[in-house]
Amino acid sequence: MPGGKLARHTHAPGRTAFTAPPKAPAPGRRGSHRAEDDRSPLRGRVTAAAVVAGAIATGSGFFTAVGTSAIPLAAGGDLAGALLVPSEGAPAQASGALLTVHEVNPGLESAKLVRGEGMVALQQVDRVVQQASADYAVKQEELRKQQEAEAAEKARKEAEEAAKRPKVVKPAQGSFTSGFGARWGTTHYGIDIANSIGTPIVSAMDGTVIEAGSASGFGLWVRVQHDDGTVTVYGHVDTIVAYAGTRVSAGQQIATMGNRGQSTGPHLHFEVWLNGGQKIDPVGWLAQRGIAL
Repeated sequence: MPGGKLARHTHAPGRTAFTAPPKAPAPGRRGSHRAEDDRSPLRGRVTAAAVVAGAIATGSGFFTAVGTSAIPLAAGGDLAGALLVPSEGAPAQASGALLTVHEVNPGLESAKLVRGEGMVALQQVDRVVQQASADYAVKQEELRKQQEAEAAEKARKEAEEAAKRPKVVKPAQGSFTSGFGARWGTTHYGIDIANSIGTPIVSAMDGTVIEAGSASGFGLWVRVQHDDGTVTVYGHVDTIVAYAGTRVSAGQQIATMGNRGQSTGPHLHFEVWLNGGQKIDPVGWLAQRGIAL
């Protein structure tokens, strides 16, 4: 190299520099500078699987995740089948058959939901009815006990009152005017107590009225049979208060004093019969029971 200088390769005047020929396009492709698309069916399935998995994880349907109308996914087996990658040599699925879904009848699903809610409502109603029945049973039991207690209290009071009531009483208030025995050539089988017409006449003891009405010589009378079998007779009454079959207690009014029949003035003719017909002196009978005339 003259002058110690490095030689340079320069283009000779009028000549161009050597450039490599352009790379021929790949067979079957038009000329293009874009890189070859490396997408494959496997990569597409993986992408779809990721979308589906994300949709499931968020509780949405697949088509909801991609912005399409929501259709419930098919059963798990269909989903798994849709995501399987065919093995080497196995026929590939048709393009676009990403996964299998079954569209359901919205009306049927709504009916199922309503039926389920109806079952829940029926169960709630059943529980309410059972509770109401239990509450009613409790209240009925409380009412029964209350009624029993009230009945017992009433019986106790009645027993106390009965114990306080006299067992034998004077049949009428007034003046003793005639006794038992012979009188004016006949026998007087009772006693007479005189007072004004309308004076109350009462039963001498507890018993039942066996007759009330007309009677020869007495005009009207009332007969009472007592619990011990004794019969008492009340004659010359003006009005009758207690009739046959009436249960009466000692001191209960059965008639009013009058002047009917063979009478010399308003008075009560009172008799006592033992053993169904044996007439005894009422004065002694009353005295034995603590009643003085």
